[in-house]
Amino acid sequence: MANTAALSKEERKKSKRAARKKRKAEKPLAKREYARGSKKRKVKKLARGTAKR
Repeated sequence: MANTAALSKEERKKSKRAARKKRKAEKPLAKREYARGSKKRKVKKLARGTAKR
């Protein structure tokens, strides 16, 4: 993205938004190989402490 210091606030917003859109089109995010949240640590049962184990 070019230097936007000389632009007004509205022009700067337009420029940044266009740059974001362009980047998204050129380099889309890759699809996940795993389900969302499946790699999270499962804490629910661990939180009870040693009493329930």
